[in-house]
Amino acid sequence: MNEEVQLVYEMSREKMDKALEHLETELSRIRAGKANIHILDGIMVDYYGAMTPLNQVSNISTPDAKTIAIQPWEKKMIDPIEKAIQQANIGINPINNGELIRLIIPPLTEERRGELVKQVKNEGENARVSIRNSRREANEEYKQMQKSGLAEDDAKRAEENIQELTNEYSEKIEKIVEAKEEDIMTI
Repeated sequence: MNEEVQLVYEMSREKMDKALEHLETELSRIRAGKANIHILDGIMVDYYGAMTPLNQVSNISTPDAKTIAIQPWEKKMIDPIEKAIQQANIGINPINNGELIRLIIPPLTEERRGELVKQVKNEGENARVSIRNSRREANEEYKQMQKSGLAEDDAKRAEENIQELTNEYSEKIEKIVEAKEEDIMTI
């Protein structure tokens, strides 16, 4: 395989890796009825006028399967943290005892589980679309290379390699989505 073809292949693999990472990040934010500190990822707190990630102004832990404890490093940060959690609209009301904030994860109803599974499938489909877009871009590059002198056999072989890569990543997405669905549906 010539260098240009290999470069396009590697770039496609990188894009597909990023799609997979994004999927895993998005799925980690979907709560499955158990305490998971990742549902707090992306929550920003007003820390002396600067918006700062929650995990940089407090210690976050899961003392048991249904509770998340948030211990601010400074006592006066309790109120801004509580406010930030409420504004994030994660579906859980914070309980403030003056020293730490507790989030009690409510059990999921069957209806809510169904909604979460739909959300998981939607995220999986978004990742598949991203992977197919990477494949399409690579195939277009190969067609351009073919017009610029790449042998037809080499172009076909490159397209087959990209298709194999696409299939490999599609299977990975399917496994990740199935695992998350099972996690959500397990009571």
